[in-house]
Amino acid sequence: MVKKARATGGNSKGRSRWDWLFWTSLVILIGLAIYFTHSVISDWYNSVFDAIENAFGWGFIFVALALVTLIYLLWRGIISSLWRNWNRWLGAAALLFAAWGILAFSSQSDPNPGGIFGLGIIGAHDFLGVLRIFGLLFVSVCLIAPLMILATAKWIVKSIRSAIARQRLKAMIKPVNVKKVEAPEKETAHTAETTAQTETATAPVKEKKATAPAKEKESAATPATKGLRQIAQDVWKKYGQSAGAKEVDGWRLPPIEILDNVIEKEIGQSDNTQRARKIEEALKSYGVVGKVVQINAGPTVTQFGVEPGWDIKTREVREKDKDGNVTTHTEEVSRTRVKVDRITSLGNDLALALAAPTIRIEAPVPGKAIIGIEVPNTISSAVSLRGVIETPVFQKLAAKTKMTIALGKGAGGEAGVADLAKMPHLLIAGATGSGKTVCLNAIVACLLMQNTPDDLRFIMIDPKRVELTPYNSIPQLAIPVIVTAEKAIEALRWLNQEMDNRYQELAKVGVRNIEGYNKTRTGKDKMPYIVLVIDELADLMMAGFDEVEHILCRLAQLARAIGIHLIVATQRPSVDVVTGLIKANFPTRLSFAVTSQVDSRTILDSVGAEKLLGKGDMLYAPTDAAKPKRLQGCYVADAEIERLVFFWSSQQVQEVAPLKIEAMPASNIPGTHQPPKDTLLEEARKIAEEHDGQISTSFLQRRLQIGYPRAARLKELLDEEMAKENKEGPPSVQPPIIPMQHDPHDDDEDPPQVEK
Repeated sequence: MVKKARATGGNSKGRSRWDWLFWTSLVILIGLAIYFTHSVISDWYNSVFDAIENAFGWGFIFVALALVTLIYLLWRGIISSLWRNWNRWLGAAALLFAAWGILAFSSQSDPNPGGIFGLGIIGAHDFLGVLRIFGLLFVSVCLIAPLMILATAKWIVKSIRSAIARQRLKAMIKPVNVKKVEAPEKETAHTAETTAQTETATAPVKEKKATAPAKEKESAATPATKGLRQIAQDVWKKYGQSAGAKEVDGWRLPPIEILDNVIEKEIGQSDNTQRARKIEEALKSYGVVGKVVQINAGPTVTQFGVEPGWDIKTREVREKDKDGNVTTHTEEVSRTRVKVDRITSLGNDLALALAAPTIRIEAPVPGKAIIGIEVPNTISSAVSLRGVIETPVFQKLAAKTKMTIALGKGAGGEAGVADLAKMPHLLIAGATGSGKTVCLNAIVACLLMQNTPDDLRFIMIDPKRVELTPYNSIPQLAIPVIVTAEKAIEALRWLNQEMDNRYQELAKVGVRNIEGYNKTRTGKDKMPYIVLVIDELADLMMAGFDEVEHILCRLAQLARAIGIHLIVATQRPSVDVVTGLIKANFPTRLSFAVTSQVDSRTILDSVGAEKLLGKGDMLYAPTDAAKPKRLQGCYVADAEIERLVFFWSSQQVQEVAPLKIEAMPASNIPGTHQPPKDTLLEEARKIAEEHDGQISTSFLQRRLQIGYPRAARLKELLDEEMAKENKEGPPSVQPPIIPMQHDPHDDDEDPPQVEK
């Protein structure tokens, strides 16, 4: 061993000497070459330097900086950052071009500090050159910090809108206050004169004292009511009769200013960062590797996107080195991704770590390689209908169809909108007080903002009698709000018949749907959409289960093409109310907070609705989504509904013909309580007549060569017909007239005679 080491040491010393001699001789040769050719090199250097100076000027420093940066990226192996962060690199390039233009603009001497390239950037030393430099600076800032520019633009727009709103509010308040002050004085004076006249003419002195307080109360209440009406009329004059109001077929559509603009609260980024760190620590404490890679802050919940880590299995490997020493190192054996079930099973543990009442885990988030953990916010924010309508998503969809509805905002703050014509029907369920009626009001208000009475008609069924009755005065209402179960069933029968009539009308014209029918028609000639709104389905199902279920299923199956859409809500999503047929024909469903997992499975076919927070928190399951989406529903105040109703009821542009909904018997409905007739019934009837009705089920089975169930059904039908004939007599024979006793009190008529 010692000999080998010495030999190795001797070889290394000899090799180092030869390397030193080689590099020394190479340096000497390069020095001699430079010495003998320095004049040629200096001439070449001067010519190249002059060319570079004329072309780039001091901008050559920027070119060198760009080349050094590119070499550094290639050397570090991070060249992919050029297209991953393309906006920042382009912004940096625009900033360098702006600096290059400033160099060219700073002096007009020859040579120019910016070179020919710099002069090409600015064009000329004038105002246009300055604009080019400022344009490059603006583009660079927009590319490097787009979020900051967007936030600044939003702040400027909000400031302008708030200033305009303050001016409008001041302009509205001044005339209203004058009218509110003048109206009570006129009313009190008028009522005082009338009371004085009536008191002096008819009533004694004691009755005058007794009736005076009552009339004072009436005179005090009347000006208040008239003051509210006056305010509503001022709103109509301000927005409805303005020149900028949109007019369709002689009707004015409500402006967006008629809805309240609610400022949404925002959750601090530090709070979300702290909660994300708690989630990672809680997962790590239970042996699960995961990292929060995305935070989506919503109005009521915040979704933390967790990326599952890796379970790495290793082993220790012992090896001997050249000197014979034993070394140990760790070697990776396998690497597997953490299972999703390990994270979803820790829902209660994560809720405990975050001190949250309940959390919902969406595993995985559709379209993303993360697991969504939805945690309630400490401060919830209301979602206004106006805030959703003003979003670009709603405006883009509203430009295509007038049946666009605003549902709310998602966990990441994105707007949730849908097209009622494509749903085509909506089933809503949730416990009492969870927000169903507010959702119905938001949908109705959203449709009223876009449709005239010629485009849309409502049929509203409200067994509670107080939720939908404020809409009684709008012209879009086909009939007054229905509050009884009997009239509701009659309206369903009429709607079923109207569907058949509309299909016959489409067949005559030769079009496939209502859009094709209304394409060449305007105003009253159009076929309006009909939206049936039922606030409580359970009450109707108790009144007439079979008939209501049959009509609703038939409408849901066939009514889409002729513009009839159903919006049905219930607070009892049990299997006897939301039956299998109704669920199959209502593919679009919306669930608010429910009391148990059974109710959640009934309405959504999955769990999760029992963990909702209430107050508008809902799960929306559209037809084109594999999993329900969590939304915070829009809130519509009573004042907004009143303003919207008064806006439409104040328009006396033209009379709207009410739909003639007449009472129809159940037998007139196609298919109701009328099972299809068996084709072998007539043949079975002949066999029964041949044998005087003395036949059995097995006899029919043998003669007709059919199965036992069908033969038994035919036997039951024949028995029912025979029992009816025995009770009423044969229909072809006239029943005998039985003599009746003469009534002594009836002297005008003779007793009937018996036929011989």
